[in-house]
Amino acid sequence: MLEGSNHWFPLLVLLLALILFGAGFALKALWWIAVFILVVWVLGFVIRPAARGGKRGRWYRWYRW
Repeated sequence: MLEGSNHWFPLLVLLLALILFGAGFALKALWWIAVFILVVWVLGFVIRPAARGGKRGRWYRWYRW
């Protein structure tokens, strides 16, 4: 084996650790964002304003075509 080829191994391990740490942090942040959006979406069905005629209306604005 070549003598100088071993000095890249620690750098590759460090680079892999940094990539995995960054990916793990990003995935955890995305999960929290997804949970927040899900909670807002579910609350939108529970807390809706009344429409004309006393019926429960849609909670989003883009329903009018």
